[in-house]
Amino acid sequence: MQPHVLIMLEFKTLSLEDKTWVDELVKEEGCFSAGYSFGTIYIWNSNYRHLVARFENRMIEKLRYSDEPAFTAPIGSGSVRPALEALLEYCDSRGQRLMLRGVTERQMAAIEKECPGRFEYTEDVDFADYIYRAEKLATYSGKSLHSKKNHCNRFEAENDWDFVPLTRELIPACMDMMDRWTEENAQRLHKSIVYEHEALMKSFAAYEKLGFEGGVLRSGGKVVGFSMGEFCRADCFDVHFEKAYSDINGAYPMVCREFTRMLMARHPGLVYMNREDDMGLESLRRSKLSYRPEFMVRKFTARWIYD
Repeated sequence: MQPHVLIMLEFKTLSLEDKTWVDELVKEEGCFSAGYSFGTIYIWNSNYRHLVARFENRMIEKLRYSDEPAFTAPIGSGSVRPALEALLEYCDSRGQRLMLRGVTERQMAAIEKECPGRFEYTEDVDFADYIYRAEKLATYSGKSLHSKKNHCNRFEAENDWDFVPLTRELIPACMDMMDRWTEENAQRLHKSIVYEHEALMKSFAAYEKLGFEGGVLRSGGKVVGFSMGEFCRADCFDVHFEKAYSDINGAYPMVCREFTRMLMARHPGLVYMNREDDMGLESLRRSKLSYRPEFMVRKFTARWIYD
């Protein structure tokens, strides 16, 4: 495949005004991955320095990992080949090597069909998304999730609690809870917490415009946990944030269960919950595995093979 595209790609910072067309292409892609939805790109652009370009009926993200430029697989509909040709031309004009990050197995198959043997792939194990059956998280049914149910039972017995939708009025209390949570966990937190905090603040600031949905767990009227996210495809909700006080027994399982129940009541078509990746952190990996994922969204880095 040789680049012969006449229209050069133009990358720009994503703004809230871009949500309509991005949402359309995300819907057409129908991908389980957490990396392509509008909210993900918008709230995390300070970390990954997201830029986006539209080429025909596809969207391409430009990223930076360790100061090395990279792109996502072009998402949308129609043949992926023209967008890849545009990317190759873009990289050639800048003396860069074409690299795609976060490529799913389905996307890899589409790329190989259009450009057989032109990319080499390496798996990024730390960035695989954990996908769960919503019904299982809403009930903690089965032997493997029995301990989660027991923790919830204890929480319910020990607390005067409720779980309510996250609204603008509750955001200040959630921010206060997050500040306290950060202070209490400062010694063990990964450096990414700085970016996460900024992403969370952006989420709260544009909560309604982003179309996010969230829920808040309270005990005695005080916020002890919350969760928030958006749909990444029609039957799968992507949980961007989930926070709770770890010293309150059962708070985390309760947030997960009650938020899933709330979403299922609102959206009868909901089947899966994407609880995103573990970033290679062993403690986070153990936690995510303990909820028994239905399957993983494996992700790969694809590098163009230069002759």
